[in-house]
Amino acid sequence: MGNSYSTPKSPPYLLEEPPATTTTIAATTKEPKKLALIPLIFLIYFEVAGGPYGEEQAVGAAGPLLAILGFLVFPFIWSIPEALVTAELATTFPGNGGFVIWAHQAFGPFWGSLMGSWKFLCGVINIASYPVLCVDYLKLIFPIFSSGLPRFSAVLFSTLGLSFLNYTGLTIVGYTAVCLGIISLSPFLVLALISIPKIEPIRWLSLGEKNVKKDWTLFFNTLFWNLNFWDSASALAGEVDQPQKTFPKALFSAGILVCLGYLIPLMAATGGTPLDQEDWVDGYFADIAEIIAGKWLKVWVEIGAVLSTIGLFEAQLSSCAYQLLGMADLGFVPRFFGLRSKWFNTPWVGILISTLFALAVSYMDFSDIISSANFLYSLGMLLEFASFLWLRRKLPTATRPYKVPMRLPGLIIMCLVPSCFLVFVMAIATKTVFVVSGLFTVVGILWFFLMNFCKSRMWIGFNNVGERVEDGDVDYRSE
Repeated sequence: MGNSYSTPKSPPYLLEEPPATTTTIAATTKEPKKLALIPLIFLIYFEVAGGPYGEEQAVGAAGPLLAILGFLVFPFIWSIPEALVTAELATTFPGNGGFVIWAHQAFGPFWGSLMGSWKFLCGVINIASYPVLCVDYLKLIFPIFSSGLPRFSAVLFSTLGLSFLNYTGLTIVGYTAVCLGIISLSPFLVLALISIPKIEPIRWLSLGEKNVKKDWTLFFNTLFWNLNFWDSASALAGEVDQPQKTFPKALFSAGILVCLGYLIPLMAATGGTPLDQEDWVDGYFADIAEIIAGKWLKVWVEIGAVLSTIGLFEAQLSSCAYQLLGMADLGFVPRFFGLRSKWFNTPWVGILISTLFALAVSYMDFSDIISSANFLYSLGMLLEFASFLWLRRKLPTATRPYKVPMRLPGLIIMCLVPSCFLVFVMAIATKTVFVVSGLFTVVGILWFFLMNFCKSRMWIGFNNVGERVEDGDVDYRSE
C-alpha cells in the first residue's frame, strides 16, 4: 500500500483562497478531485439526519402538535446557531480537523487535543451502531442473523465492506451519499403524495392521548439527537473545493433538506392516520407506510432505512478519518496517522483506526457507551461555542469569508440558548454515563501528556504543532 504523509508544517489558515490542498502529496500521487457542492450537501445531510427515521419517538413522547412544532422551531434555537458557527469557522480556518483547529487556535494545544479526543470517541461510537442497525433490519428477512456466528460475521463484513468504500475516495463517498439520500428519501415523498386525500388537518392539533403521560426527556432528546452534528463535515474542510464559498451554501442547502425531510413525512403520517400514541416508536414509519399505501411501500421504507444507515456510516467515518489527518498535521497524534493512500489519496490509517475502534465497540453492550458519546458531544459543543466567541474577540480583524452578521453581544446570546440546552441534556444523564464520560475524558487528557512525552523523547515522529494565529498575523483585508 503506497503512502504519502501530511505536510509537516502547520496548514496556512486565514487565506483569501485556500491552498490547493491542505496536505502535500507525494510526486507519484495524482492531484485529487476536490469535494463539490452537491456531494458536500448530502454528506452534511447524513452527518445530521439521514432521513426521518428516528423522529417517531417525538410523537410518542408528546403528541403530533408538539412534535411538529418541535421540528419546526428547534432548528432555529439549536441547528441554525451550530450551522452558523460552523460556516464562519470552517471558512476562516479551512483545514482538515475542523473543530480541533478552532479549539487549538482559541485556547491552545491542550484544548485542541481534548476536543479531538471527545469528538473522535463520539464519532467512532456512533459509527459502531450503524452496521448493527443494518444487521437488525437484515434479520427481519433472514432470522439466521439474529445471534451467534452469523450475526458476528455480518457485523464484521458489513463494517469492513463499508470502510473499504470510504478508502476508495471522498469524491466517490460523496456521490454515493447523493444516491443513497435520494433513494432513502423517495419512499417518504411517495408516502406524502398518497396520504394527501387521507389527511385530516385537525389531527395535527392533537396534544396526544389523555391516558398517555408526556415524556419530556425523550421528547427533547429525540429533537436534539435528530438535529445535531452540523459541525462534523468541518473535519474534512481541506478536501472541499473552494471551502470559503462552498461551505455556507452547503450548510444552508442541507438545512433546508433536513427540515423538509423531517416535517413532510411527519405531517403526512400524523395527518393521514388516526393517533395511537403508543405505536409511535422507532421504525413505526414502515407500519404507517403499510397502513396508507400497502405492503410494497413498507418494504421500500425498510430498504430506505438500511441505505440511510450506510450513508450515516460513510459520512461519519469520513469525518473521523480526516479529523485524525488534521490532528496529525497539528502534531496532536503521530505523523503516521496522516498517511494517505498512493492510489486514492485517502487517509487510510485514519480509516483503519476508526474502523478498528468501531468494530471493538460494536461487539459490546453499548447502550451506556452510546449515551456517554452524546455526553462527550455536548462537552465538545460547549468548547466549540466558547472557541467561536473567543476567536471573535481575539481576532476581530481576521478575514472571514463568511461572517455571522452579529456583534459579540448578539453572538453570546445566540450561543447561550443552545449551551443551556446542552447543560440540561448533560444534567439529566445517569450516574453510569457520568462515570463513563469522565473516564473517556481522563483518557483524552492522558493521551495529550503521553504524546508530549513521546515528542520529548523523540520515540515517534510528529509534525510540529501548528502555530496559533495572532491578530497581528492576519491579513486585514476588508470582508
